[in-house]
Amino acid sequence: MTQWIPALATIYSQKVYPGISYVLSAFSNIFPFAIGDLFIFLSIVGVIVYPIYAKIRKKLSWKKILLNDIEYLLWIYVWFYLAWGLNYSQKNFYQRTGIPYTAYTPENFQTFVDEYITQLNRSYTPLNNISQDLIRKESVRLYNQLSDSLGVHRPPHANPKVKTMLFTPFISMVGVTGSMGPFFCEFTLNGDLLPINYPATYAHELAHLLGITSEAEANFYAYQVCTRAQATGIRFSGYFSVLDHVLSNARRLLSEEEYTTLYKRIRPEIIELAKHNQAYWSAKYSPIIGDIQDWIYDLYLKGNKIGSGRQNYSEVVGLLISYQESLKDKEKKIEQKN
Repeated sequence: MTQWIPALATIYSQKVYPGISYVLSAFSNIFPFAIGDLFIFLSIVGVIVYPIYAKIRKKLSWKKILLNDIEYLLWIYVWFYLAWGLNYSQKNFYQRTGIPYTAYTPENFQTFVDEYITQLNRSYTPLNNISQDLIRKESVRLYNQLSDSLGVHRPPHANPKVKTMLFTPFISMVGVTGSMGPFFCEFTLNGDLLPINYPATYAHELAHLLGITSEAEANFYAYQVCTRAQATGIRFSGYFSVLDHVLSNARRLLSEEEYTTLYKRIRPEIIELAKHNQAYWSAKYSPIIGDIQDWIYDLYLKGNKIGSGRQNYSEVVGLLISYQESLKDKEKKIEQKN
């Protein structure tokens, strides 16, 4: 209904959801483990096992068993959308912020890439360990700071509690580094995360907790939060988090010579880190299971108004360029007034 009546989507995302997330996340914070992961696992087991139990022990008809299973799944469907999923119908980043969409041009992309690589190289620091407490504090501080200007909610609690995924080995096999648990408004991180991955992934999943459904937008907010942090390691994680997306766009938009020149500008240490990061996750990834998960998640995203599906992740570059151009326009207007 919210997709057909935009006003309802706005009311839910701006007025209703903040209250829901406050209550549900306060409840989930009581538990030291990811209750959302456990709930999903038990639900899957229940839906599979219940028909056998109901037929053998309860002597129910297959029709009754099927109806009971369907009823349970419908309640889960309703719970998902009321607790978080209706955020898919909210206004997008450009509508929420008033920042105009800027189409790619050779000039603005090159300007963005030049500035990005400069900042990426400048932010480099060896990151062998992290302070989870510092990452939490910086993320909360910066989301509060950016809330009004960038159209994102403030964290519902001063100390949001991140959980480790219950089934980390399996999750690594499908290439997932974090998730938003919609049923209890909790966000979880893969226990295999490397120090370089942790800050940006934390900020990304926290964005989902704040009602952001688009993966590109979550990447954008994670980038803005991390690159503004006081700690150099967090800043580097922010810049590093979009490196693959920047390079994939550059390979598509630039000539081979231009791409090679761009690539050679990146510090060798960062290139080595990127190769190590890719090898690390590739060793844990299962192509068969991963492809199935990718297909399911692609359908899920497209079914919830994310038309580009999994490609939505890389659209963060378009958001960054539009944001950069909007800042330039503001500077020009200020100069003209002076």
